[in-house]
Amino acid sequence: METAESIKNLVKEKYAAIAAQSTAENKSSCCGAGGCSTEVYSIMSDDYSKLEGYHEGADLGLGCGLPTEFAQIKKGDTVFDLGSGAGNDCFVARSLVGETGKVVGIDMTETMIEKARENAEKLNFHNVEFRLGEIEKIPSGPERADVIVSNCVLNLVPDKAKAFAELFRVLKTGGHFSISDVVLQGELPQALKSASEMYVGCVAGATQLDEYLSIIKAAGFTNIKIQKEKTILIPDDILIAYLTPTEIETMKQNNAKILSITVYAEKETSCCNKDVCCK
Repeated sequence: METAESIKNLVKEKYAAIAAQSTAENKSSCCGAGGCSTEVYSIMSDDYSKLEGYHEGADLGLGCGLPTEFAQIKKGDTVFDLGSGAGNDCFVARSLVGETGKVVGIDMTETMIEKARENAEKLNFHNVEFRLGEIEKIPSGPERADVIVSNCVLNLVPDKAKAFAELFRVLKTGGHFSISDVVLQGELPQALKSASEMYVGCVAGATQLDEYLSIIKAAGFTNIKIQKEKTILIPDDILIAYLTPTEIETMKQNNAKILSITVYAEKETSCCNKDVCCK
């Protein structure tokens, strides 16, 4: 049984290696985790290239959505990107917050932080900073972010309840998040769920959709809604490394689904006066 600490070390080790890979290598695997496919399409990531603020050198092809597209970011906002990698979502967010806003990227892998800082320096961005830290213990005081985004990262966190409690802590009252992540519907074969490569590849660590939404609600968030959903199809030439042909066929017949969702939720504003108090 993998411990939370061993999982984190595994993720750090793999993502340090990913930082040195090309975008093409990352896009042809499951969240950059390896197991390259002969299929010529991106398994999880969406196309960022048409978004304002996009910079190819910061795109490692590790995402499973476009959270900034749905995050309702405004000029002057402070935005936190959790699991910021080489800075891709941070730089897109910067184009939305403008010169009066601020973007903070947080990642637990030192190599990724170094790569993101190098990218920001090359681009001469002064209102984007990158901090080394874990999502379960975000390096920030309370009520600092107007908006939080994250792209295919929360599924890697062993203690998701603690992670979402941290999101709630650092969000300002009235703030919100938009997170792209991988979830499940139905049971995957045990061999796939226990494969360390598939954990780093965002599959084995994924939570059932209903449980995922329940964790968000239990953390105190309101107005929870799915902004986008798509089914992730892992090619047979990757699955065959972990499953027998019979197990692959059974998985398909059982209609077990790996989904990419973009989910939105708010930290509700409190309002009180002498006549009424509402939460």
